[in-house]
Amino acid sequence: MPFTFKQFHIDDSHCGMPVSTDGVILGAWAKLPITTDGNKPSRRYRILDIGAGSGLLSLMAAQRINNLDADVIAVELDEGAAQDCHFNFEQSPWNSQLKVQHQSIQQFADEIARSDSALFDAIICNPPYFENGPQSDAKQRATARHTDSLSFETLLTHIQQLLSLDGAASLIIPVQSEVGFLKALTLTQLGISNRTTICSVETKTPNRLLLALKHQPCSDEKLAPQDSNLIIANGKGQYTEAMSQLCREFYLKL
Repeated sequence: MPFTFKQFHIDDSHCGMPVSTDGVILGAWAKLPITTDGNKPSRRYRILDIGAGSGLLSLMAAQRINNLDADVIAVELDEGAAQDCHFNFEQSPWNSQLKVQHQSIQQFADEIARSDSALFDAIICNPPYFENGPQSDAKQRATARHTDSLSFETLLTHIQQLLSLDGAASLIIPVQSEVGFLKALTLTQLGISNRTTICSVETKTPNRLLLALKHQPCSDEKLAPQDSNLIIANGKGQYTEAMSQLCREFYLKL
């Protein structure tokens, strides 16, 4: 279903997963190389979107870093989704900064390893997260939702490989997937620097987690995650001030 934001439009008609609130929250929250002092960076930044789908996260990143010299590379395995992603990039104000790669993250990581390409200053990913349970009859949707296509172990291994030493990776997962995610994380040299729980309504328990990952320091001292909580809506179904502030630059009605 097509979706229009303040500065760009998304056509996701060939994607297994449509535009979602999860994706918008992640795109607005993700840790990106944004300067606040007005100075131009001495080099060109690189941002990677793993499992880009329609390109939502890439486009949100491009809007947020609009004043920086940066390239955003979207990697998408599904052919239909990659086509939508390419179309959405071409129609956006930042088409010269955006590129989609129609391949698996495994293939992409191998190519980066064999080349002299720079690593990425930021990685964003709304990964497949269902580890079991019934799968959709639609192959695209099942691939987008289930870890059969990309396990947490494989994903985190490639994030560690592709992320620059001072970069940050931002992801969103269900609360019930945290145990499996943390188990996979222990197999890497990455640590959690920021952790935000998400409640859909103020009276409910959290059902999603925003996680920012960084390379662990070489010393025995581990990263101390900064914890916070985001409530999407109040008891009347209205966006909270925190949600409105986070997504104001994107949603038309905010």
